[in-house]
Amino acid sequence: MSTWTAEELASLDRAGEIRVAGRRDDGTLRTPVIIWHAVVDGALYARSVRGPEGGWYRGVTRNSEGTVSWGGQTREVTYTRDDTHDDDLDDAYFAMYGRGSATQSLMKPEVRATTLRIDPK
Repeated sequence: MSTWTAEELASLDRAGEIRVAGRRDDGTLRTPVIIWHAVVDGALYARSVRGPEGGWYRGVTRNSEGTVSWGGQTREVTYTRDDTHDDDLDDAYFAMYGRGSATQSLMKPEVRATTLRIDPK
């Protein structure tokens, strides 16, 4: 596993949305889905607003790998369940997207349970 560069993290932090795609069993990529994300403590995180039943979430957690795209860049990544920074991630989501109802939805317990760390390969 590699790490994000400082430039990539800064670019991700500025990006309003990212596109994620999980890898199927046959190695092909699923259709990319636009989601919200946040950078916390040098790592990229995302949650499924639909909880564990979210289509993109099921797609990326099936094989734990795929891609993330933003700002004209695409990286091969792994997706790992990681709740170690959930409180900081809440704060990062609020800072990035405001305190409206859409952001509040990301704080529900069943949604917080889907926190994924997205690491470059």
